[in-house]
Amino acid sequence: MTTSIPSASYPPPPRQTANPAPVRPANSLRRTSSIDVAWPDGPEGERLFVGRARDYLTGPDGSGHTLATGEFSLRMTEDKTITRIAADPAPATIGQLVGARAGGHLRMALREIMPELIAQADPLYLVLDDLSGTALVSSFAWGQWYPERMDLLRERLGAEDGASALAQRANVCWGLQEGNSGVSGTAALDKVADADAGNLRNAADPEGWHQFLEHEGPGFRRARRIDVTRDGGLIRIASAFQDSAKLREGGRVAIHEYNLAATVDAETLEVLSLAPEARILPFRECPGAVHNVARLVGRNLGQVREDVLEMLRGPEGCTHLNDALRALADVPRLVEELRQPA
Repeated sequence: MTTSIPSASYPPPPRQTANPAPVRPANSLRRTSSIDVAWPDGPEGERLFVGRARDYLTGPDGSGHTLATGEFSLRMTEDKTITRIAADPAPATIGQLVGARAGGHLRMALREIMPELIAQADPLYLVLDDLSGTALVSSFAWGQWYPERMDLLRERLGAEDGASALAQRANVCWGLQEGNSGVSGTAALDKVADADAGNLRNAADPEGWHQFLEHEGPGFRRARRIDVTRDGGLIRIASAFQDSAKLREGGRVAIHEYNLAATVDAETLEVLSLAPEARILPFRECPGAVHNVARLVGRNLGQVREDVLEMLRGPEGCTHLNDALRALADVPRLVEELRQPA
């Protein structure tokens, strides 16, 4: 059951990035992924999505090499319909995603069309699985690049339609429970994103991230990092998740950022501890979602994708934190890769 606290009693939402990423630890495997969204044909044209993921093995002396990569490029209409897609390496069934919509049913379609990617914990699957969430949030980028367009949209909606639009979001997640500031209209919506996203790449560790898409104009990015190490009978995990957008004056602003630390029994894959940390979130109620994550302690890490959807659904969780948790299902496979010689 959710436990609601009067909205006014919450402190301000967190607004401090943990970036840059730490230097890769010795004897570790780092999975990084990103989806960059651009509008090469202007605001009325199709969106361009470029997803990239990489597994990088680091040896005892700090040197390392790439184990696996996955990349896709696709176009998507305003209603989130995929009109064309290419991938490298390309599964034979990748073309079947043309015509699919990046909504709640896309993950089901991925399970049906390319189950081998899930079974192999392929890095390409992670960015394909992230499409729905990225498509939903990426319009945030326009409000940062062209704030005047958002003002015009609010004027067109008017007070009544604007209130109706807010009400439709009620109970989709912990932070947007009925009565909370992001639903009631008491939050200053022009202030929900004022945190510097920082630089993902650490200057002391240039190989710590893969290469991102560089482009002109507005842009959105969802980025993930998962560091995995072995410590005797324990698997130690340190991960990070961030949604950010480009600013017209330069730099980036973040709207969602979590860090997540976990320990797992290396033999049974039982989750022994989970410690999420809210770094940047839009509304003051949002950080409360971290407390329900404790429900996953004692569960099997390999089943975390299904457990999250069952146990942290709707107002029981945060969709962005849920995505960060679901990505940990690939860690058992990453541990196997970690046993390879560097």
